[in-house]
Amino acid sequence: MKAIVVSDEAAGMAGMKLVERPEPQPAINDVIVQVYASGFVPTELTWPSTWVDRQGRDKTPSIPGHELAGVVTALGYGTTGLSVGQRVFGLADWHRDGTLAEFIAMEARNLAPLPGDVDFTVGASLPISGLTAWQGLVVHGRLQAGQKIIAHGAAGAVGSMVTQLAREFGAYVIGTGRSADRQSALDFGANEFIDLDNQALEDAGEVDLVFDLIGGEIGKRSARLVRAGGTLVSVVGPSEERPANGLSIDFVVEGDRAQLGEIVQRVRDGRLRTNIGTVAPLDGAIAAFNPTTRRSGKTVIRVRP
Repeated sequence: MKAIVVSDEAAGMAGMKLVERPEPQPAINDVIVQVYASGFVPTELTWPSTWVDRQGRDKTPSIPGHELAGVVTALGYGTTGLSVGQRVFGLADWHRDGTLAEFIAMEARNLAPLPGDVDFTVGASLPISGLTAWQGLVVHGRLQAGQKIIAHGAAGAVGSMVTQLAREFGAYVIGTGRSADRQSALDFGANEFIDLDNQALEDAGEVDLVFDLIGGEIGKRSARLVRAGGTLVSVVGPSEERPANGLSIDFVVEGDRAQLGEIVQRVRDGRLRTNIGTVAPLDGAIAAFNPTTRRSGKTVIRVRP
């Protein structure tokens, strides 16, 4: 099968290669999925799980990418809940070979059925963005109607999901980003927008929840805006500064079939819009991941035309 592999951490995305690899074999509770579309997060190449297995052993050359939509082609021993020929989408294990390939072996529990009226490209754009937003707001942030939140990167793949879900759940959303992102963030439902290059984040005032996708100095300033009893939720590691009288939670997104079902149903009925920027074939994936200009939205690789 064709696959994108990485072997050299120092080379980053410039070290990606398109190669031929053997098709994977299913382990217990696995399925084999023929990948139709794959998502990729550039920061994956800085994660230890891309380069070593759970025992810390080198696993290169490894296949990156962890989001996919496709069709089940085989079941491992003991696998239940899915069937051969079924359309699925989901989040692959961080420590195993990923989705930038024509086939993948992965645990069935990390996949959900993909309804027939949802395109594979859309399905592949949902797992990381949708699950990150859902888990940050609902599971960790315990968001309630009437609360005020800051959604950093509100026009990005994750931030736009955070914005839309938070609005659906009854929150007042202050989106942030660059000046060029203002209209997009407002279109996704932000009540206000703060241009971090030209406006003071502190203009937001006190908030109940901050969803931090940036970290660093912005993360520290964000912590100071969390009111007593509020929460700073981060997906970029532990916050360098904690809210004075609130919680600080950092988390790594996990696969969850029920949550994937909630997310895809919202896409079907129009409550959620995906934020896809670039769609490229597997042969063009390396170029798509190394753009010469800034691109908005998520890059999705259409592995099977």
